[in-house]
Amino acid sequence: MKRFLVIVLCLVATMSVATVEAKKKKITPEQTGVATINRATAEAHVEFLASDALMGRESGTEHGRIAGEYLISVLKQMGATPLFDGGFAQPFEAYSVERKNAGFTVWPDKIEEIKKKPHRIAPMRNIIAKIDGKNPDEVVVVGAHYDHLGYDPMLVGDKIFNGADDNASGVQAVLQILRAFIATGVQPERTVVFALWDGEERGLLGSTYFVNNFADMKKVKGYMNFDMIGRNNMEHRPKHFNLMFMPQDSIYKEWLLSDIEKHVLQLDPDFKTSEDFSGGSDQVPFYKAGASIVWYQTGAQPDFHMPTDECNRVNWDKMVEITKAAFLCLWKMANN
Repeated sequence: MKRFLVIVLCLVATMSVATVEAKKKKITPEQTGVATINRATAEAHVEFLASDALMGRESGTEHGRIAGEYLISVLKQMGATPLFDGGFAQPFEAYSVERKNAGFTVWPDKIEEIKKKPHRIAPMRNIIAKIDGKNPDEVVVVGAHYDHLGYDPMLVGDKIFNGADDNASGVQAVLQILRAFIATGVQPERTVVFALWDGEERGLLGSTYFVNNFADMKKVKGYMNFDMIGRNNMEHRPKHFNLMFMPQDSIYKEWLLSDIEKHVLQLDPDFKTSEDFSGGSDQVPFYKAGASIVWYQTGAQPDFHMPTDECNRVNWDKMVEITKAAFLCLWKMANN
């Protein structure tokens, strides 16, 4: 509990100092936002979420719920606004047949069939905030999953799948970008939804549930996804990451190259386009719903889905630079 309070107090202090300094220098809103994004905050979020105390934060478990409570507390500390009237949590249930290794689903037609037999229920929660835009008819969403694989008591040695890169790294990006938007003091043109998904590792459950049940889904123009932005895919390119988008959305490439130069970001991007974003991460349901997709990732690494995905292997500086670049991109998505 003491560690949690220290983390929250550090976040308050960091945000306050950055905002005061920005006002003194009369810098632009984008510069104000970038100034709030830093390594200390990244480390605070990732080290807590990927700690052994959270036992791999598997969805549907007590430790997954603790991770969600932490995120809610951070959002409250920021003064963020919940997307829904009931608070930051969007609860839902996933169903599976009785076999332990069977997959879970949130699709109503499949659930009705499962209910006819012995079955399992996993309670889960998306954690979601928003910033209302001037135009209520257009929405952009940024998201990352906060669940991971939990632990395996039968493993020899380290039994915990900490998930520092996958995907505590993405969670810190969403949280820092939300704080950056708030720090600007500027209302965006479009409403921005900040989502932390549950159940991704069980089959994109949280993001699928959201897309299937969000009343304003037709208003969503774009979705930004983070899934693993904390490691080196190529050791000889320590500043490398992948920016993925559809061929018709080359504006994302133009924005990034401009921002790297303007804000002196220490990044070495590869640009990858695809007509098909129907696999891999939480962009899938948004892609199927017709939203523009932009996806940040640092690529495969040898500790993927292994107990060795721990904080001591994270490239913190690159993670922070990617977060800054993503904030600048989302700022344009929300305002251009």
